[in-house]
Amino acid sequence: MSITPVADGITSGSPVRRVRHQAREAAGLMAFSAVTSVGIATALLLLAHWGR
Repeated sequence: MSITPVADGITSGSPVRRVRHQAREAAGLMAFSAVTSVGIATALLLLAHWGR
C-alpha cells in the first residue's frame, strides 16, 4: 500500500498533452540542435582557417 495519492491527467485539471504538441517540441529541438551544430562547425572551420 502506498500513501502517495495517484492523480491521472484527466481529473487533476492539467491539460492533456497531444501528440502534435510533442511533435512540435521535437521539431523545435531538432532545429535548435541543427543550428547549434552548424554554428559550432562553422566557428571551428573559421578558427582553423585563420590559424594557418
